[in-house]
Amino acid sequence: MQYRDYYQILGVSRDAGAAEIKRAYRRLASKYHPDVSKEKNAEEKFKEVQEAYEVLKDAEKRSAYDQLGRNYRAGQQFRPPPGWGREFSGSSQHGFEDLHGFSDFFSSLFGHSSRGPRTDADGGELSLSLEEAYAGTQRRVRLPGGEERMVDVRIPAGVTDGQALRVGAGQRSSVVLRIRVRPHPRFTLEGRDVQLVVPVAPWEAALGAKVAVPTLGGTVEVRVPAGAESGQKLRLRGRGLPGEPAGDQLVELRLVTPPATDEAAKAAYERMRREFSFDPRQNWP
Repeated sequence: MQYRDYYQILGVSRDAGAAEIKRAYRRLASKYHPDVSKEKNAEEKFKEVQEAYEVLKDAEKRSAYDQLGRNYRAGQQFRPPPGWGREFSGSSQHGFEDLHGFSDFFSSLFGHSSRGPRTDADGGELSLSLEEAYAGTQRRVRLPGGEERMVDVRIPAGVTDGQALRVGAGQRSSVVLRIRVRPHPRFTLEGRDVQLVVPVAPWEAALGAKVAVPTLGGTVEVRVPAGAESGQKLRLRGRGLPGEPAGDQLVELRLVTPPATDEAAKAAYERMRREFSFDPRQNWP
């Protein structure tokens, strides 16, 4: 496996402070976010930046990483030093480990308990509502081993569909749970982004309007621009699932035509037909 220089990935010196590291991460995460970046290999670079920040933001992980010394260069072949697993406890004090998207290099350093080889059992799927994925929740799970026991585990806010969590990280035996976020009757989840279709009336689309729009964090007021079209999307920054960075909410406008169910409504449509010189198919071949 190849050595990864996390300082180089974030573009900071080895003596950089926590605030500098956080600023560098936010800048690079925005630059390479797959939803908005035009950079080549943006998704791969985004994952590298996330992994580097995961290590350097954590004082314990950073200290252990720094113990490897300055002799390694990015891309060199690497093997953990003898006795590494006995000297570093990694994430053993946490209730879970996020196993999603990290490299073999990361796993070789931080994916094993200090108590010796660990056996991971398949814990199956853990079903959550979208609201639970957004806010976090607590669940009781069974840990395997000689003495099986039930433990309460705090699921962090912002877990995504398909994400793997290792529970019992400080034990010889642990379970890996695969998160499944149940379909929501109103919102659609895409990674950390949330999508929502919002109906608008013809006059709201034509003249512009302020519309109350539900989000996972509460209702917000959204301005529909004058001349909006059905299918047009508006982006609410940071209104998706929490994370580094947080996801967005995409609001898709859907034009809804009032029904002509009485004489007054029919007369209104007749006036529109007379007064508007509008042909929706004028650009057809």
